[in-house]
Amino acid sequence: MSATNLATGKTVTENISGPAKDTVAADGSVTALEKGRNGLALTPAHAARFGLPTVSVAAGARSVSIAPDGSITSLSLHGHVLVDVCAALS
Repeated sequence: MSATNLATGKTVTENISGPAKDTVAADGSVTALEKGRNGLALTPAHAARFGLPTVSVAAGARSVSIAPDGSITSLSLHGHVLVDVCAALS
C-alpha cells in the first residue's frame, strides 16, 4: 500500500500482506478476520470510537463486523498499530 500527501509529495509505502477472510451474510453484513500486517481506514467517528487512527497499518489479529449500512458494529485488535499513516504524511 502506498499513500501520498499531494501537498508535500511525501509518500509512505507499507506491506499489508494479510491474510484476511471476509464473510458476507445474506443480509449484507460483513465479518472480516485479519492477521499479520493489514491496513485499516476508518471514518473520524469510528476512529474515535475504537481509539485508532483514521488510516493505519496494524500487526496482529483483527476482527471487524460491518452492518449492511456500512457502519462498523464491532472492532477488536489484538496487536498494535505500526504506522499512523496520516501522522506519517504530515
